[in-house]
Amino acid sequence: MLGLPFSHTLTLILITCLLSFIAFGNRMVMNRLIMWPPAMRRGQFDRFITYGFVHADGTHLLFNMITLYFFGRAIEAFYRPYFAGMGFILFYLAALVVAMLPSYFKHKNDPNYLSLGASGAVSAVLFAYILFAPWSLIFVFFIPMPAIIYALLYTAYTVYSARRGQDNINHSAHLWGAGFGVIATIAIEPRLVPRFMQELLHLH
Repeated sequence: MLGLPFSHTLTLILITCLLSFIAFGNRMVMNRLIMWPPAMRRGQFDRFITYGFVHADGTHLLFNMITLYFFGRAIEAFYRPYFAGMGFILFYLAALVVAMLPSYFKHKNDPNYLSLGASGAVSAVLFAYILFAPWSLIFVFFIPMPAIIYALLYTAYTVYSARRGQDNINHSAHLWGAGFGVIATIAIEPRLVPRFMQELLHLH
């Protein structure tokens, strides 16, 4: 993973950090990049992607980028041979779009709706990784946990929180991003399904 000639994962992290830090101090930049339905109706469809490169605050940015760093390199290695070496970039950008579509259609007539952050695409990366190594240990707030257990708890929490709708987090984007990560990766390599089941049944 570390021997890749050029890391698209690190490129995404650097661009995201740069744009997020600029947006922290420049409201005009933030307003232009964030997901905002009225702007979409005026043809600014680039917001389906740009919203994922700005964040609410440093903690939001740090959590997403640390997750992307640790799991993105493995998924980049898988996707790199596809689409002339741009497979991982296209996977990540597509995840941003797919993760946001349900929220956009739900709120397209709401001028007060705003959304931002890479969480949907990062969820796609993380859940794609879980297909390859369901029993690998990941650290959730410094607590070690098998990846598949985290996936189940994360999905249950996301569905519950989305139904409650009592916070400002776009749980729908997290869920749809995770689903996209799994489906897209299986579509690229269907043999992952029996491999995943074999790994799942082989308790470590």
